[in-house]
Amino acid sequence: MSSLIRIARPTDLDAIGALLVDSYSSLLAAHYDDDLLVRALPHITKAKPDLLACGTYYVAETEPGKIIGCGGWTAAKPGSGEIAEGEAHIRHFAIHPHWIRRGIATRLLVRCFSDAQSYGIRKLHCLSTLNAERFYQASGFKRVEPIDVLICPDLTFPCILMSREMA
Repeated sequence: MSSLIRIARPTDLDAIGALLVDSYSSLLAAHYDDDLLVRALPHITKAKPDLLACGTYYVAETEPGKIIGCGGWTAAKPGSGEIAEGEAHIRHFAIHPHWIRRGIATRLLVRCFSDAQSYGIRKLHCLSTLNAERFYQASGFKRVEPIDVLICPDLTFPCILMSREMA
């Protein structure tokens, strides 16, 4: 079965939220302890309306409304909104567990690369989960450093800061 990559719409909010829950609760379990996931998942599985409306966030769907993957990029740095000229940030990637290793994430990332370059982006950054580091490395990202992302005042989530120069 094939999939179509398209720009996300605000009306995709519920479907993307469900995908984030399915993906993260399953795929992160092998790399993060149960207690951390129980506390973090309610925060990291929320689809962000502003991200869905930005025009640089995409979904992969097998038929209208059947979303199996999502991800995108923004010039604004997650958390701070800071913008550095020529740089952008990969945002909120997820693939449904039944669709991993079928090229969906790669196709979404290639769309991000293509569109970001057309906007003059020369460098991309991402905060990779521990399980996704190899995927991003295979796509040309280099590990910068481990980083604990502040999810809420009493909760941090271990990630890997990565970056990639655009050709």
